[in-house]
Amino acid sequence: MTLNRVVIVGSGVAGLTAALRVAEHSNVVLITKDLVREGSSLYAQGGIAAVLDQTDSFESHVEDTLRAGAGLCHRETVERVVRQAPVCIEWLLRQGVPFTENTLPEETGKASMYHLTREGGHTHRRVIHAADATGRAIELKLEEHVRHHPRIQILEHHIAVDLITHRKLGQNEPDRCAGIYVLDKTIGEVIGIPSTHLILATGGASKAYLYTSNPDTSTGDGIAMAWRAGCRVANMEFVQFHPTCLFHPKAKSFLISEAVRGEGGRLLLPDGTRFMSNYDERAELAPRDIVARAIDYEMKRGGLEYVLLDISHRPADFIRSHFPNIEERCRQYGYDITREPVPVVPAAHYTCGGIITDHSGRTDLEGLYAIGECAFTGLHGGNRLASNSLLECLVFGEAAAEDIRVRTFPDPPLVLPAWDESRVTDADEQVVVAHNWEELRRFMWDYVGIVRTTKRLERAHNRIQLLMGEIREYYSNFRISNDLLELRNLVLVSELIVCSALARKESRGLHYSRDYPDLAAGPGLDTVLSP
Repeated sequence: MTLNRVVIVGSGVAGLTAALRVAEHSNVVLITKDLVREGSSLYAQGGIAAVLDQTDSFESHVEDTLRAGAGLCHRETVERVVRQAPVCIEWLLRQGVPFTENTLPEETGKASMYHLTREGGHTHRRVIHAADATGRAIELKLEEHVRHHPRIQILEHHIAVDLITHRKLGQNEPDRCAGIYVLDKTIGEVIGIPSTHLILATGGASKAYLYTSNPDTSTGDGIAMAWRAGCRVANMEFVQFHPTCLFHPKAKSFLISEAVRGEGGRLLLPDGTRFMSNYDERAELAPRDIVARAIDYEMKRGGLEYVLLDISHRPADFIRSHFPNIEERCRQYGYDITREPVPVVPAAHYTCGGIITDHSGRTDLEGLYAIGECAFTGLHGGNRLASNSLLECLVFGEAAAEDIRVRTFPDPPLVLPAWDESRVTDADEQVVVAHNWEELRRFMWDYVGIVRTTKRLERAHNRIQLLMGEIREYYSNFRISNDLLELRNLVLVSELIVCSALARKESRGLHYSRDYPDLAAGPGLDTVLSP
């Protein structure tokens, strides 16, 4: 029997999980635009939310998720993901992921073998972690298995250009994903890769903003490609800003984990005054949207460049054992978190909306799946609960693999036409791409940030239209490059964010509008956009 040929784009926890699960029954081509390990998952610090202690319950995890999601979570999705969490943790343990063991049962619950921490929005300790570098621990272990799997072919330094559909190839209806064009960055050539099924696991789009906790790879590629292929997106206005990114000119995007606040970290003004209790009774343990908005307000009210995060009141040995990587990195930048507070600012962190999928990761286009941060499953609603993101990657990576297993494609992949470069030339002015990139990220930060107004959103929309025209012309006339492809995708995703924000005439979750400061009457509704 001829095996499926499944192409997976993206090599974070979602992509690697899917690759290992799919390889149990199909051949896999794993495409990543950098090294396999380089992506947002590598930098995930906190952990994975899962009910692992006898004092906790699925119902509590569900309710915490729904509460954080501001009335927009899909309960059926939430319940499914929450109940799958312990199974996913068991799978990771079988892969050899070294979660931190429980040496403080009086602190974390006697029923758990592993240390469970608590993060904002959670009513129980339920975040299992590997010290303060959980993403790295999972990513490296899964990468090890993927690299040694005989059915998985890895293509590093290949950036996706666009999806290939039957309709684009002039094939008969119904439309179906037939493969993908990718740019081999090592030789500068575009190649076509046919597939029977294709999974997008490309992450989010926080590089649309000037300040972000994300690595340079988070440019919304999957969302943009799926939109161009005819897929709907939902809730793109909900961009989560992590409250505590280290403020330092050389730190770039170093995150101070929410678990620091979960273990007693306090937010302070420069004069040492705590302020979070003025905004929420949960203080520093309020959900991220509330904390980020409070910090943003205090910074603007006081003309501050940053606020302070202080955990120095905890014992130094406790801090070093719980947060060894954060302690070391802060020390490299001149801060001793065991003795002093550190300066922090909010930064764009997570894309809560994305490509609409069902519970198997299937999109509107037959043969195309989306999982992880690029997908909209209904799990996160108007604000993602801390440490539900890696969990989503695991659950839907397995779900997509199982759906592909039972939906064997009867025909071999199509032969794809070669990429046509006969009417383009080498770019004459690369500065155009660099300038447009800088302009986009700056006005997205200024006009489409934590607090929004209709006027600011309209200004952003007008500028996006101008940029899209310039980029379209550039793309049509010159040979493509990594920077051009990422800019093309980012400007499209930025338009989807702005259009979604303009469509929401209320303030809810991560979307706060000064023109519509209250919740709209009636049940909360998703913002759905169609190509």
